[in-house]
Amino acid sequence: MFSLAKKFQFMPVEEVVKLLRDENFDHRLGAVSILDWKARNKKTSLEERHAIYTAYIDNHQWINDWGMVDRAAPYVIGGYLFGKDKKPLYDLARSTNPMERRTAIVSTYYFIRKGEIEDTFKIAEILVNDSEHFVQTAVGSWVREAGKRDEERLKAFLNAYAATMPRVTLRVAIERFDPKLRKYYLDLVKQN
Repeated sequence: MFSLAKKFQFMPVEEVVKLLRDENFDHRLGAVSILDWKARNKKTSLEERHAIYTAYIDNHQWINDWGMVDRAAPYVIGGYLFGKDKKPLYDLARSTNPMERRTAIVSTYYFIRKGEIEDTFKIAEILVNDSEHFVQTAVGSWVREAGKRDEERLKAFLNAYAATMPRVTLRVAIERFDPKLRKYYLDLVKQN
């Protein structure tokens, strides 16, 4: 699917949106994959990058699966917002739609790759007690990834929230720690 989508990365955004609004899951997955390839292409113009970003945001109700979010959010949303106002991510983090909340945190992967981790932790603070499993796992994953850049910042986050965050979020966030440190954080949950 992804290699096929790459062949169609020069398809006009308006045509991609038609696929994105299709009832067929594979068509929608293909559409977000095309948007992702377009966003990754260094030759994509600023005007088209804006159109790609807008297509994703304006059609988010069709991006209703964690795999779609993970495929496109880092480059389509994160790549577009890098160096710009991040307010749209914070708005998504406060959405009632769990896939929009997942988009908010997953988009920060682009920032992490560029060495910027602050928005990851700020959005994670908004989502740290989210009730949706696919948001919980994303929060754990991206604070863990940000923690590779600054382990002390990750530990500070965990010291503040480990005792109350969903167990799956905590387990994902600490999976790269040594067993003794993992046990320390898991024991914080047991004390509450």
